[in-house]
Amino acid sequence: MELAYTEAEEEFRGRLRAWLAAVLPGLPPKPSPDDWPARRAYDTAWQRMLYDAGYAGLHWTVDAGGQGATPTQHLIFLEETEKAGAPYVGANFVGLLHAGPTIAAEGTAGQRARWLPPVLRGDEIWCQGFSEPGAGSDLAALRTRAVRDGDDYVVSGQKIWTSHAEVADWCELLVRTDPDAPKHRGISWLAMPMDAPGITVRPLRTPAGSTEFAEVFLDEVRVPVRNRVGAENDGWRVTMVTLSFERGTAFVGEVVACRRTVDALAAEARRNGRWDDPVLRRRLGRLNAEFRALWRLTQANVGEAERTGGVPGAGASVFKLRYSGARQELYEAAAEVLGAEGAFDLDREWVLDRLSSLAYTIAAGTSQIQRNIVAERILGLPKGR
Repeated sequence: MELAYTEAEEEFRGRLRAWLAAVLPGLPPKPSPDDWPARRAYDTAWQRMLYDAGYAGLHWTVDAGGQGATPTQHLIFLEETEKAGAPYVGANFVGLLHAGPTIAAEGTAGQRARWLPPVLRGDEIWCQGFSEPGAGSDLAALRTRAVRDGDDYVVSGQKIWTSHAEVADWCELLVRTDPDAPKHRGISWLAMPMDAPGITVRPLRTPAGSTEFAEVFLDEVRVPVRNRVGAENDGWRVTMVTLSFERGTAFVGEVVACRRTVDALAAEARRNGRWDDPVLRRRLGRLNAEFRALWRLTQANVGEAERTGGVPGAGASVFKLRYSGARQELYEAAAEVLGAEGAFDLDREWVLDRLSSLAYTIAAGTSQIQRNIVAERILGLPKGR
């Protein structure tokens, strides 16, 4: 079934479509994927356009600097911008979808006033400093130390897979502030300025050739105590807020993109003759149903977030678990459509997407971790031993 939208929601959709039709033709060409300073400039310029037009932080609360829109308006925005081919958040990803919502939910009034407006305007970029070489899926095993020294923490350690570190102004950083506490209880969430002395950033190249990740080495970096979000040693709870946004609402625009890809794959299969394969047709039909169901689950998660003060619940893990698997299946189907002659041609559409899809069952919490969360927090099963 399709949602029945109210007259006001359809009016909002119409205004948004008109604005997109007016501004998108005037955008400059997208920069080279390898030119991160240019990509930052492109992404932040688009964010500023959204801000000036009243679409930045559409679903954020008014006291956080947002528009206070309803969940349905937020979904309309995501659907229409994706359908129109508007730029994605890009380098603004961590600030807009992870750090910003976390600060809005957990930060002090002063922290919200300092960090949220620059995120919404596109003035500042954030990166995520969570994973470490020895603490990926088991994030609570992190070892990066933060020792209190007066009004500062002195931070030493290493982070890996730090998204957009090479162009970021700030880092949402997890550190261990009590090495003697149980591993989930001795962690704090800090906002670290990326221009602080002692930070070394080394870009990492993915199999797809991109460098949106980096290693970050921290050598006695001083971070003001006032930059801590939440209480000292309460960082694991704050982190669960961050990850609930990452798993529950950060991927919603991509669901729309995947639905468009299913349609495009069906059209390509009809063009190149592979539509005659009944197995492929059934696979594309099932994927079409999968992404329609995920869109409904997205609506439920966003609605729940609105009812609970803006933070998605454990159902976010259900979405993330199924979406990451479905995305991989989608691009495996793309390889079938392209055939042996096109599936490994990096210049062909969908080939790089197929490579990047392999990371989705790891990024934002592995599928194994998501299954544990679903089992324990939704189904009420006992913890494994």
